[in-house]
Amino acid sequence: MKKAIIIGAGPAGLTAALELLERTDIQPIIIEMDDCVGGISRTVNYKGNRLDIGGHRFFSKSEQVMNWWLNIMPLENSEEKNIQLTYQNQSTSIEASEFTVKNENSDDVMLLRSRKSRIYYNRQFFDYPISLSFDTLRKLGFWNAVKIGLSYIKSSLFPIRKVKHLEDFFINRFGKELYLTFFKDYTEKVWGKSCTEIDASWGEQRIKGLSIRKAIAHQLKKLFNFSKNDIQQKGTETSLIEQFLYPKYGPGHMWQTVLKKIEAKGGKIYFNKKVMEFEREGGKITAVVAYDTKIGMGTLFEGDYFFSTMPVKELFKGFQFEVPDTVKKVANGLEYRDFFTVGLLVKKLNIKDAKGVKHFVDDNWIYIQEPDVKLGRLQIFNNWSPYMVKNTEYVWMGLEYFCYDTDDIWKWSNDKLVAFGAEELEKIGIIRREDVLDGVVIKMPKTYPAYFGTYDQFDKIIDYTDQFDNLFLIGRNGMHKYNNQDHSMLTAMTAVDNIIANRKDKSNIWAVNTEQEYHEEKS
Repeated sequence: MKKAIIIGAGPAGLTAALELLERTDIQPIIIEMDDCVGGISRTVNYKGNRLDIGGHRFFSKSEQVMNWWLNIMPLENSEEKNIQLTYQNQSTSIEASEFTVKNENSDDVMLLRSRKSRIYYNRQFFDYPISLSFDTLRKLGFWNAVKIGLSYIKSSLFPIRKVKHLEDFFINRFGKELYLTFFKDYTEKVWGKSCTEIDASWGEQRIKGLSIRKAIAHQLKKLFNFSKNDIQQKGTETSLIEQFLYPKYGPGHMWQTVLKKIEAKGGKIYFNKKVMEFEREGGKITAVVAYDTKIGMGTLFEGDYFFSTMPVKELFKGFQFEVPDTVKKVANGLEYRDFFTVGLLVKKLNIKDAKGVKHFVDDNWIYIQEPDVKLGRLQIFNNWSPYMVKNTEYVWMGLEYFCYDTDDIWKWSNDKLVAFGAEELEKIGIIRREDVLDGVVIKMPKTYPAYFGTYDQFDKIIDYTDQFDNLFLIGRNGMHKYNNQDHSMLTAMTAVDNIIANRKDKSNIWAVNTEQEYHEEKS
């Protein structure tokens, strides 16, 4: 039997493994450096309170991905069971009841959740994406609203012709004033770089179809209640979706369930093993050596196919053969942004607004635009799934920070980081420190592949790795591409398609998430 060595047990790696088992006679061998599956789509259980690393909506415009998820974990049998999963480009419609669990006590289910996110700026809440509502205009003030409107008109009539960097992209899309008010500070907080130092590809990757015009059109659709039952929301930009699926116990629940299916079908996984060496013969990779992260002993894994979701920089460090200096220089110059979450359990919130004090909000997440704190984003896990919280009378939050692993803050103790997070939330008027009950810190290195450094020469990496017929770079870090988990899954599915079709050209893998729309490709 042929074997596929899969490096990494995140969404891309696990998808590749299950696809191979269900569609080929190739046995997948998964090598994971951590002790759990899911990558950044894992769920961390801390004293019964579950933490999602970054907040993962289970939403895709790809029929293939939506069906894949729902075949693993059906929709919970609830009042929402008559909602249609309508794929507008297909001749048939799929009813949610086809994917609905009959046993209401089953835990392996998806919940249908409403999406709400806002921006917290100048100690006030603004809709996200920004809507031109009376409330928004009132909070901005008349003169600021006029400047934003005139700036947007100017950028529409006289756009920057040669977009050099992310700042140009934002100004063309939203106007300079709106960019300076709601995009610049937050983006630079996330990346630790000026927007003039970040490639415009990041904007194309993350908010490709979003614009003021589409935001207004979306508000009108909401007003007239169009397409309210279309869970896939194909006509809606990803940033504007109103509802999404979510595993009962967080994203890790999905990937733990997938692993059970993989093992039941004959796939294997090895935890706590880090791949550090690659061997080749001619135009093929023949084996990898993975070292135990606890005792350091190396194990040789030979295979016929190799899937890599590991950071490209580390991939090239492991090549035990000569690599052209020009390519090696690009790989070594790739940069990453690191990330940590402070899980904070509090008795209640303490948000003051025009209507008084609020002790709870219904947001899934909140973008913290305040320049006087390092906090970037705030997750409210109660609103992702009530099963994420041990005691729903309390508020269980994730405070998200972006940094480099060389920064001082990355080296702080967990207790210091918990205290720091609580202090920042109190400073901007979200909580009172005396209401904090408990906290935990989860660090995730190399969470975000960066669109600066040597990224502008990444085509050299693609050309070099594509010469190995049996090596497939997939997933976010594997491709150094800021993909969502559905895009990562699609890269894995496409790679398996290529193996089945004996297709040598891998351009279709690199093309995932480069178009305005991405749909299932029919063979």
